Amino acid sequence: MIVKKNIKFYKNLEYLKSAVILNILVFTLFLITGSLSAQMNTMQTFDKAMDLRYKKPDSSIILFQKSHESYLQNKDTINAVKSLMELSLVYANKAQYANSYNVLWNALLLTDNTNLITTKSVIYNRLGSIYNYFKREDKALEYLKKALEIHKSLVKENKIPASGLVPYYFSITTSFRELKKTELAQIYLDSSYLYFSKSKPAIAESFLEFETANILALQNENEKALKIFERIYPWFQENQPSYLVLFYKFWGDVYLNLMQLDKSETLYKKALKASEEYKSHIDFTPLIHEKLTELYIKQNDYVNAFKNLQIAKDLDAKFFDSRSPYNHFIMEIKDSYRLEKDRQEKLIQAQHLRQLEQEDKIKNLQRIILLVSVVFILIIGYFYIKNLRAKHKAEKQLIRRNKELEIKKAKELLELKNKELAASALQLIEKDEFMKNLKTKIREGEPTIKKSELNKILRSVSINNTSSWDEFKLRFIEVNKEFYDKIFEKYPKLSQGDQKICALIKLNMSSKEMSRLLGISVESVHTSRHRIRKKMNLSRDINLEDYINSL
Repeated sequence: MIVKKNIKFYKNLEYLKSAVILNILVFTLFLITGSLSAQMNTMQTFDKAMDLRYKKPDSSIILFQKSHESYLQNKDTINAVKSLMELSLVYANKAQYANSYNVLWNALLLTDNTNLITTKSVIYNRLGSIYNYFKREDKALEYLKKALEIHKSLVKENKIPASGLVPYYFSITTSFRELKKTELAQIYLDSSYLYFSKSKPAIAESFLEFETANILALQNENEKALKIFERIYPWFQENQPSYLVLFYKFWGDVYLNLMQLDKSETLYKKALKASEEYKSHIDFTPLIHEKLTELYIKQNDYVNAFKNLQIAKDLDAKFFDSRSPYNHFIMEIKDSYRLEKDRQEKLIQAQHLRQLEQEDKIKNLQRIILLVSVVFILIIGYFYIKNLRAKHKAEKQLIRRNKELEIKKAKELLELKNKELAASALQLIEKDEFMKNLKTKIREGEPTIKKSELNKILRSVSINNTSSWDEFKLRFIEVNKEFYDKIFEKYPKLSQGDQKICALIKLNMSSKEMSRLLGISVESVHTSRHRIRKKMNLSRDINLEDYINSL
């Protein structure tokens, strides 16, 4: 009976476990489904906002804000930033630049602690464009160049192709062109063409050609500009119809420069119509009305000129009051990014101060210990260095003495060997004299000796004489190697006969002794000495013997 109850209990327990596991799985599946459903709804909201950007921009703004909040709740920073970027564009198209500016700074704040480097550079680029609208040249170029530098570093690291630099060079080009700085605009446009790639274009080539035409128009090259406008017009009509607001306006400017007023008027009106149709580039409409004012004045149509001037004035006041130097603060009011940065820095500073206060006593104690240690080390170091210097001085003196002794011994040995050489040279002289006498006696001697045998004996005596000199030369070089190396290096043009004379001068031999040893006349020795002086380029006041002995 107990066994049956236990079995029943375990069966119920197993059933309970299965039920709990099943409930957990169902709940998990419900959470996952709910999360996926929420993500799908957010994506649909974002896609709907993208569709309504130009048709209903106000509705698009609300939807982008909702998608941004939803992405933040789901901790999807990338898409949250993407929503803000698109929202800033809608605000910009509506000429609500203060809102666009604020949204971009919020996007920058989100990217601050992420690896979204490319997105950050896009934000800097757009901030630069907004500053450009408000004639803040310094700030505009600061952010535009910041964006360019980020992309340059990405190209250097091989993370993006070089063609990715083109949109950033292009943005700086348009800024300089709007500021009427045509030379700088042309330089950056040339850079855009330099990095442009037809296989992987980061921006359509038609945009670059459009800017080329605008710069040509500013340089009064209107006919060239017209040809470019006519060539690229079909592309913009098909691919970028909202951009036709700008296209028609600048095209009209060229005709206005050429005083073709009817064509210019038609294009200006087309630009206004495109702006109304696509809800795009509304900020350009005041400029178009200003150009129409200029056109009607040239036609003497002052009624229409006044009408367009009033419209331009009203629109300019509506969109660009903050271009005035007195209203630059509008661009700084909603700087969330910098406010947050300041707050974080202040918090870090406060924490740092508290740490300093806590560590102050410990640091003071460490300083005292360090000071005592340094003084102690300095005292030890002083005595150690003093002792080391004394030891080093004694060693130097000992080395110097030993060196002097070695030099003295070497000199004595050299002198001894040179004396031996001199003695050897004298022996050679005596031997040569003996040989000469022998030759004389042989020639004058017994007539029965055959002439061939006589010549053989004489040749033997000459060979003997030459080998004796070679032996003397080898011994001289061995003893005076340094002298021989120096004289050969310094005066390579000296002949062997010259070298012999130098060697004998080194042995302090007189001209007479040299003539006897070498078997030449004293005059020949003097001639050789004169030749040596000339080769050595010695002046008359220099003694040849002293000079050779100094080598």
